[in-house]
Amino acid sequence: MTIGSLQPGVAPDSVLPAAAAAAAELTTVEASDLAVVAGSARATVRFTADDVASAVRIGAHTLAGTRIRAGVITWQVTERVHGRWLPVH
Repeated sequence: MTIGSLQPGVAPDSVLPAAAAAAAELTTVEASDLAVVAGSARATVRFTADDVASAVRIGAHTLAGTRIRAGVITWQVTERVHGRWLPVH
């Protein structure tokens, strides 16, 4: 997720834990990370899912949990295929 502006009164360091907690409500979270890419904050939450439909549902739930704290400019769900991360369809 590319993170935009924070909601009023939200501490910047609370956004990533909230995103990971939202995903953890539905599945196992393997990792989470916050990086600056091309000048924008990018939050990554890696989780397990049994299939693409479940992954998209978990991703949407994670997005909703993140939007409580910050605007999300873009987001996508990816899967690891032969060592590369590819968008799910």
